[in-house]
Amino acid sequence: MLTSLTLLVPPAPSSPLLSVNCLSHFPFSPSISAAASASDFLRLVSRRLALATKTQSVTTMTTQEEECMGSVKAQLAKLFEASLKVTVPNEPYVEPLIAACTGNFGDYQCNNAMGLWSKIKGKGTQFRGPPAVGEAIKNNLPTSEMIESCSVAGPGFVNVVLSKNWMAKSIQKMLIEGIDSWAPMPPVKTAVVDFSSPNIAKEMHVGHLRSTIIGDTLARMLEFSKVKVLRRNHVGDWGTQFGMLIEFLFEKFPNFEDATETAIGDLQAFYKASKQRFDSDPVFKERAQQAVVLLQGGEEKYRRAWAQICEISRTEFYKVYQRLGVHLEEKGESFYNPYIPGVIEGLTKQGLVEESQGARVIFIEGVNIPLIVVKSDGGFNYASTDLAALWYRLNEEKAEWIIYVTDVGQQQHFDMVFKAAKRAGWLPQGDNSYPKASHVGFGLVLGEDGKRFRTRNTEVVRLVDLLDEARSRSKAALIERGKGEEWTEEEIESTADAVGYGAVKYADLKNNRLTNYTFNFDQMLNDKGNTAVYLLYAHARICSIIRRSGKDVDELMNKGTLVLEHKDERDLGLHLLQFAEVVEEACTNLLPNVLCDYLYNLSEVFSKFYSNPECKVIGSDNETSRLLLCEVTAVVMRKCFNLLGITAIYKI
Repeated sequence: MLTSLTLLVPPAPSSPLLSVNCLSHFPFSPSISAAASASDFLRLVSRRLALATKTQSVTTMTTQEEECMGSVKAQLAKLFEASLKVTVPNEPYVEPLIAACTGNFGDYQCNNAMGLWSKIKGKGTQFRGPPAVGEAIKNNLPTSEMIESCSVAGPGFVNVVLSKNWMAKSIQKMLIEGIDSWAPMPPVKTAVVDFSSPNIAKEMHVGHLRSTIIGDTLARMLEFSKVKVLRRNHVGDWGTQFGMLIEFLFEKFPNFEDATETAIGDLQAFYKASKQRFDSDPVFKERAQQAVVLLQGGEEKYRRAWAQICEISRTEFYKVYQRLGVHLEEKGESFYNPYIPGVIEGLTKQGLVEESQGARVIFIEGVNIPLIVVKSDGGFNYASTDLAALWYRLNEEKAEWIIYVTDVGQQQHFDMVFKAAKRAGWLPQGDNSYPKASHVGFGLVLGEDGKRFRTRNTEVVRLVDLLDEARSRSKAALIERGKGEEWTEEEIESTADAVGYGAVKYADLKNNRLTNYTFNFDQMLNDKGNTAVYLLYAHARICSIIRRSGKDVDELMNKGTLVLEHKDERDLGLHLLQFAEVVEEACTNLLPNVLCDYLYNLSEVFSKFYSNPECKVIGSDNETSRLLLCEVTAVVMRKCFNLLGITAIYKI
């Protein structure tokens, strides 16, 4: 029961990148009234959550109270919303369907006419088909400085051409106020992103790469959107394997507290050796099983040994997170252990938990296997922990959106956990309401042979080695290009970090996360095509253009005026203005590749503008305006890099 448990918090490591809230849980009464049962407590807090939580529609990430001024789509939606109310006053709220145009008819398009016609035909309407509805929508639009012209095409599509003067003013306004003014405004205040989640006493390998990189990017996009993000590292730090690890530690190091990372050596080899001993030596196996009992019972010596093993693992994890620039707060399986009995009791009292073949399970509609929450031997499992974690995140951390980043193989497991939570009333039934939980699945990392990425001896590649190899190759390329003679050692090292680690991240993120992708150093470090190297160099070139001009950009921002007279200038301006809605789309659908596509296309649109002789920058009559256009492109590129966890470079 919750009332008989306590939380032991080992000392946190000194790393600013990895704050730790890891725990072991042993008997003593926490701050829950002893008079109240755990299930009563859980029920009380669940009721409080239900009363406090507003179920919100997520049709759009823009709240009704606040308009995202950076998003062109959001601003157009406000105008078309007013028009739709006048056009079909007898229809209930009609959500404006606004999309960027892909053809030459305009910049944006309102696509409501056909859907409206299907609703109003036969009701004595004055309209005679979708084109007439489209014309009415166009004619009822409020006057706005952002619209230059409108036209109706096909079955009522209302095409909008933006005013180039409004576009230029909006871009310059962002340049002065900062790109945060273009941040989306999702209808949530607090989100949990659960990612990375390696196992204690095991090396982080390439299989953890995608979860760490994707999760970090999702967290960054939400943080940019003014959401409080709880970055959770749900490490595997509890379970029966710790009995064998502790006994093996005692055997190899009688003074176990002197056992350091250096003394133990390869933790993965240590784990394998202990497992081999466990499988082959019955006496050792019995001692290991007893060690689990002593650990879970709170025996001081075993708790200290457990904490020692966790700390050595944590040091290894930190090496990876430091290279990737990823910040996480560790709350492993052990953190949620005290909450499991109360959560299971509460679900049982609700009638959700049933007996089945000696185990206690929750049956999920549409799934032919039950969700086992207590094993037949009375032990808990992943489902027990995940339900307790979900309960805690909803009730204690007040999260409105909980995002789990794991491989696609765990999709069914999380789907069952979420459905159980809906049955319990923790989550609303609709998938488009808050609070909600989402599983972000991803595919495998493959080698060039099309199989799971491994080294020659069939071992999975250590992630730290992979990152170091990318960095080493990046540095070698810089030396080969003669930068060793031109740059300082610090510039060489920092650029090698940015390009090497950035190349690995971008090679992953540019793919739809649901697909497998092939890991290839030569491709990801290529300075041509859709790679981080090409994009980082493109940004550095823009910075070089501005430096060569000799002008003070801050002064130009406040005194100069940006104009979009040439078609290529306008095309670039339009692409820049779409940044806010792209981040919104990437956040809503949890797809980082949407942002990567935007970034690559931005570099291509800029290249077209800059390479056009008619758009000469330095020394032209429009130098000030075009330098400002260069600067805003660099600002948006840097924010894209930042959201992707990539460090920008400023010289090549």
